[in-house]
Amino acid sequence: MPLGLQDIQSFNEIYGTTNNPWDHGRTSGGSSGGSAAALASGFGALSIGSDIAGSLRTPAHFCGVYAHKSTLGLAANRGMVPPSEPALPADLDLAVVGPMARTARDLTLLFDVMAGPDPLTLGVAHRLALPPARHERLCDFRVLVLDEHPLIPAGAAVNRVAAALVDGGARVGRRSPLLPDLTEAATLYMQLLISGSVARFPIESHEQLRTRAAGLSADDQSLDAVRLRAMVFGHRDWMEANNRREVHRHGWRQLFAEFDAVVCPITPTPAFPHDHSPNPLERRIDIDGVEYPYFDQLAWAGLATMPRLPATAIPAGRSPEGLPVGVQLIGPMFEDRTPLRLAELLEQRIGGFHAPK
Repeated sequence: MPLGLQDIQSFNEIYGTTNNPWDHGRTSGGSSGGSAAALASGFGALSIGSDIAGSLRTPAHFCGVYAHKSTLGLAANRGMVPPSEPALPADLDLAVVGPMARTARDLTLLFDVMAGPDPLTLGVAHRLALPPARHERLCDFRVLVLDEHPLIPAGAAVNRVAAALVDGGARVGRRSPLLPDLTEAATLYMQLLISGSVARFPIESHEQLRTRAAGLSADDQSLDAVRLRAMVFGHRDWMEANNRREVHRHGWRQLFAEFDAVVCPITPTPAFPHDHSPNPLERRIDIDGVEYPYFDQLAWAGLATMPRLPATAIPAGRSPEGLPVGVQLIGPMFEDRTPLRLAELLEQRIGGFHAPK
C-alpha cells in the first residue's frame, strides 16, 4: 500500500513496490494494489480493499480483476486502521470497504458476506434488507453509457462494453438531461476529498498552503487549483460543497428512475509506469499523448464516490499494449445488487478475468 493510503500506486519503504503482474515496470494501482496484484497472480480467489479515490476500482482495472465499491455505509469499515490504532467504528464521508475477486459471481458472494451494519452502531437498530437486482436478463437493462467528460479523456473500453450491451438487447443511451453536471461533480469531489485528506497536516503546512492558495488567480478553475483551495477549506466552505452534493445526489435519483446503471471509465489509462517522485502534486500522467496533472485522473472514479453510489469494476479487454482495461458500472444507492448482476451478465457475454502470461 502507499504511504498514508494517498496514492494511485502501492509502494512504501517497509515493503517496497507492488508491481503489476502484467508488466513489472508498471503499477498495480492503489491503494488496494496489493490485493489486485495478488488476485491476478493466483495467490487467492477473494480479497478486500478500501475505496475513497478509486482504490478498489483502479487496481481492478489495472490488473484485470473485479471489484465493488459499495454504497457508503453498507459494509462496516471497522478494522480498516493502522495496527497502532484502536479498531473503533467510524462514520466516514467518502471511504468505503468492498470485495475483490476474479469472477463476478465470487464478487457478489463476498459482498453478501461483507454487507451489513456494524453491530456496535447502526446494527443495534437496523437489519440489512437490500433490494434484489432490478433485472435478471441483459435485455431488460436500461443503461446510460458515458464516453466523454469535459475535463478528462475516457478510453476505448467503454465502447466495447456498450457494443456488448446493444448486442444483448439492452436499451442503451448516450446522453441524458438528467445527468448531473460532470464538471461540477469533479469539482465537488476534489473539494470533499482533499479537504478531508489534509485535516491531519501540521499547522505550519496549513499556513504555507493558505499562502499558495491566496496567490491563485480567481479565473483559475482547473482541478489543480480546486485541490489547492480545498486544502485550506474552512467548515463553511465544506458545508457549501456538501449542500451542492445533495443537489447532485437528488439528480442521480432522478436519473436512476430512467436508467438502471451507468457505464463509464474508471480511469483514462491502463496501468502506467512506476512514478515514485516525492511530491505527487508535481507528477504528470500521459493520456493519449497529452500531460495532465496526476490527480486529474481521479475525476472518473469520483463520479460514483462523491454522491456515495455503488460501482462495480469489471474487466473489459486489453489495451493496444496488451494491458488489462476495465469499466465501472454505477448503480442506484443501496441497490448494489443491480450493478453486481449486470457484471455477471456482461461476464457471460464479453468474458472476464484472464491470468497474466
